[in-house]
Amino acid sequence: MIELYLYSLKHKLKYMKRNIYSLLGFSLSATDGEVGKVEEFYFDDQNWRIRYLIVKTGNWLSGRKVLISPLAIVRSNWKDGSFPVNLTKEQIMHSPDIDTDKPVSLQHELSLSEHYLWQPYMDNGFYAPVFCEASNSEVLKKQAVIIKGSENNDPTDDNLHLRSTRRIIGYHIHATDGEIGHVSDFIVDDESWKLVYLVVAAKSWFGNKKVLISVQDIREISWAESEVYINISVNAVKQSKTLDRSTFTDSEIVRTLFI
Repeated sequence: MIELYLYSLKHKLKYMKRNIYSLLGFSLSATDGEVGKVEEFYFDDQNWRIRYLIVKTGNWLSGRKVLISPLAIVRSNWKDGSFPVNLTKEQIMHSPDIDTDKPVSLQHELSLSEHYLWQPYMDNGFYAPVFCEASNSEVLKKQAVIIKGSENNDPTDDNLHLRSTRRIIGYHIHATDGEIGHVSDFIVDDESWKLVYLVVAAKSWFGNKKVLISVQDIREISWAESEVYINISVNAVKQSKTLDRSTFTDSEIVRTLFI
């Protein structure tokens, strides 16, 4: 029984909640060398799952930005600040050229799926990565047609559910009876790659504290107005866990608070 308990505890401590801010600047390492640094993340606003890491490449690729799925990460060296991936630099070099300063279209996502032989993303999350023969690309195309058919009529329309973590920083948060502050960070589950909390920089009546708001408490987000509406009151927010910014960069404290 003791051995089983220790095994369960070890497995539990392996996965933690981490703040997105602390992951910026992590290096991405291909099987044959370093690719570049993580600049931000794209997530699906329907299920809050991280879809892509946006990586700024080094001089070997003229600083070009590329999108990499978390599926490609073979393990995470949290202490070393790196994400090793099961891709070569040549694969990344010849990946579809996507302007990350503009919305990512469904066609772009199809191009990435075909290039890396990843199965297309569905609403309920990622399928397992598939490294298949070229003949299977027709299967990927058929799956992508189903995805595109469920969206707007134009298959090249922007994926309106793909959002940048960086661009949401600063959105105002409204409780049921008043504004409480603005988004300053996110907490992500490093096993599922799902965002689980918004980190809110509270207004002056909270001092310089950061408040955690579960994504489950979000009622509505107005992307046009940069506003987030939650289902709880100001008083309930005051009862929420509050943490300083420095706390989020200490993995031992994060482990204690969130596991």
